[in-house]
Amino acid sequence: MLRTALRNVLAHKTRLLMTALAVLLGIAFVAGTLVFTDTLGQALRNSASKSFSDVSVAITDRSASAYADSAEKNRSGATLTADTLKRITATEGVARARGVVDGFAGVADRKGDLIGDGWSTTGTNFVPGDGGRDSRYPMAEGHGPSGPGEIALDTRTAEKGGLQVGDTVRVAVNGPVMRLRLTGVFHTDDPRVSSGGSLVLFDTATAQRLYLSPGRFGEIDVAAAPGTSQAALLTRVEKLLPKSHTIRAETGQQLADDQAEQIARSTDSLSTALLAFAGIALFVGVFIIANTFTMLVAQRTRELALLRAVGASRRQVTRSVLAEAFAVGAAASLAGLAAGIGIAAAMRAVMGALDAPLPDGPLVVTPATVLVSLAVGTLVTLLAAWLPARRASRIPPVAAMSSAELPATQKSLLVRNSIGAAMTALGVAAIVYGASTGGSDGRMPIAAGAFLTLIGVFVLTPLLSRPVIALATPLLSGAFGVSGRLARQNAVRNPRRTAATASALTIGITLISALSVIGSSVNHAVDKAVTGDLKADYLVSMANYSDLSPEVAREIAKVPDVSAVGAMTSAQLDLGGRTRPLSGVDAAAFDRLVALRLRSGSTAALAQGQLLVRADVAAERGWHTGSTVQARYPDGSTARLTVGGVYEKNGMVSSLVLDNRVLDRHRKESGVSQVLLKGAHGESDSLQRAVKAATGDNPLIKVQNQDEIRAGFSQVISFLLNLLYGLLAMAVLIAVLGVVNTLAMSVFERRREIGMLRAIGLDRAGVKRMVRLESLVISLFGAVLGIGLGIFLAWAVNGTLKENLSGLTTVVPLTQVAYLLAGAAVIGLLAAVWPARRASRINVLEAIKGD
Repeated sequence: MLRTALRNVLAHKTRLLMTALAVLLGIAFVAGTLVFTDTLGQALRNSASKSFSDVSVAITDRSASAYADSAEKNRSGATLTADTLKRITATEGVARARGVVDGFAGVADRKGDLIGDGWSTTGTNFVPGDGGRDSRYPMAEGHGPSGPGEIALDTRTAEKGGLQVGDTVRVAVNGPVMRLRLTGVFHTDDPRVSSGGSLVLFDTATAQRLYLSPGRFGEIDVAAAPGTSQAALLTRVEKLLPKSHTIRAETGQQLADDQAEQIARSTDSLSTALLAFAGIALFVGVFIIANTFTMLVAQRTRELALLRAVGASRRQVTRSVLAEAFAVGAAASLAGLAAGIGIAAAMRAVMGALDAPLPDGPLVVTPATVLVSLAVGTLVTLLAAWLPARRASRIPPVAAMSSAELPATQKSLLVRNSIGAAMTALGVAAIVYGASTGGSDGRMPIAAGAFLTLIGVFVLTPLLSRPVIALATPLLSGAFGVSGRLARQNAVRNPRRTAATASALTIGITLISALSVIGSSVNHAVDKAVTGDLKADYLVSMANYSDLSPEVAREIAKVPDVSAVGAMTSAQLDLGGRTRPLSGVDAAAFDRLVALRLRSGSTAALAQGQLLVRADVAAERGWHTGSTVQARYPDGSTARLTVGGVYEKNGMVSSLVLDNRVLDRHRKESGVSQVLLKGAHGESDSLQRAVKAATGDNPLIKVQNQDEIRAGFSQVISFLLNLLYGLLAMAVLIAVLGVVNTLAMSVFERRREIGMLRAIGLDRAGVKRMVRLESLVISLFGAVLGIGLGIFLAWAVNGTLKENLSGLTTVVPLTQVAYLLAGAAVIGLLAAVWPARRASRINVLEAIKGD
């Protein structure tokens, strides 16, 4: 039986080609993901270990970090100072101690545009050692900064900006733009630079003035003298540190281990996300594999029945079919592994071309990757072929007398439809429950319900195919005559086969349509928030989302055509033991800049030092206009505040609103999150330029009108959608292979029938048209199911996002839906090219005379 199985694989290699390709593509996705993430993780770990190679103990002050929140900054007491550094340097066992200061810094190119993405545009201090060099930043040209008017840049930033040693460079932090002389260009493996950012080196005194305060450090790195262990040095250093909740000392090895663990978590998350899409591709491949083996079993009914007749047991027949599946799966998995390694190498090259190169290092192909790839591909093929193999074992020996395919029994169809209906009902119920629950609590029921609904609909697809395809009967019969009628009859002749073929395409269309609806819904909600919640003409903010200097609002107010300016700040306010986000606003200009819809009270209450509360918070706490609440400010002081109004959700403010004059007295930091302004004559290019000039043409500061705000959100959403579409493209490609495979095998199966049609007058063009229309009908059937399921799932997901995005409603993008249907039609027509050509070239006499 094993020899028979291998001979069958060789005899049907053309018909098994598409199945092998489906497995190959899916495993290539899996292997490529594993190799790429292993390579990325290893390269980052190697780079991180280099970063801590000369650090034995690191002392950090979290309150000094650019990423520190207001709570940490407010908790800060004692800090790391020059005296701390001096005491540590004088400690026994210390070879060297280095004070570090860092924060955000934007560098402008020759056109005045920001180099980098804002988030990773950073600055730090240059610490000269022996020979005036800093071992962290080896100079490629020039020397490090030695005074307040000098800087050094990393080589990649200098190259992007077309900057050379000796040039005057415009640099900004959060205040006025500085014009500084470039004294050196250095090499660095800093991940912020390799990810597309920039790094500016200042002298220590300048960095302290810009980021902290004179004499203060955010970190002190200590190197141990020979013979001193990191643990021993840590014990000695900890005794010298000031008492503070935000200061912490760790060994270099501990930092390296923590960094490695963080990298592992990040790469694991990336790997999991990519493997999810690889799983979708393999799931689509299951339909193709199952369909292929079902058709092969049907075509070999007489052969398998004869094997039974000459003594083969049912178990032997099952093993024979599974042996074929094993051979196909193992060979395709091996090829997929090789393709996956190539994909990983290509992804690495693409990242380099996109200006985000990985640290140096070879491709990492682990034994686990090889085993997982081969095992997954082979097991998926075996599982998909199991039902056809089981069906093959049930072919009775008497079937050797007939070449007809054994029809499905009414009992089996009833059981199938009952199971499908039950799964669909349970899935829909779970989705509706999750959507009604809302928030993060509803996402798990929706995910489980989506899976059950998809499987249930796939099981029911044979039942659905007849009535849905029947809707196309008038068009097919009227416009395409005999070919159209034959195409419809062929599509519904074997509902299970049609269902399996359409279902592969349905999966991809479901996910694509769901993403499209969610993206359109979010974009619509953002449009509503900008146009409905914002009256201001312009919004001014930092590109890295850090705080603006308070001076920015004051300088903008001096622009002649500005009629209203309001600074917005943010803080956390403790109300009755529960902390909630608070927006600080300028009461005098608030009504002219923000469209706040009040249920009770008035925005005039802000000027009286009263609190405005969002409606859902007020309902939860039982508050109303006039209520008095006990509040604890960020600095720890307490006060009783009167609720001056209750408002509906608004995208521009948090759940609480208070006048900045009240809030500023109780918070240590003076930064402004954003500035809103209104022009005396509305928006204009001249006003926008004047406002930008008032900020000192700071490359880190963005001045956006309402259209640019919407475009910014839309751009992010479009990028994410395009990324997800690209990941789903593999599943769609495999679905296309499924349509090609089914049609090609169907043509082979119907050789005699096609020969008879040719003999009674159907020409080659008519045969081609029949196969193309059959493919078109099946593809559109799968697309219609997918679009319907996608819209339903998107509606449910939107239900969980409503509390995070005000005004979110489900918006169906009709243009994109039309594109999906058109795309499915094109897929159907392209998939039919080869099968239709093959069908039209069948020799009439050979087809009629027998199998």
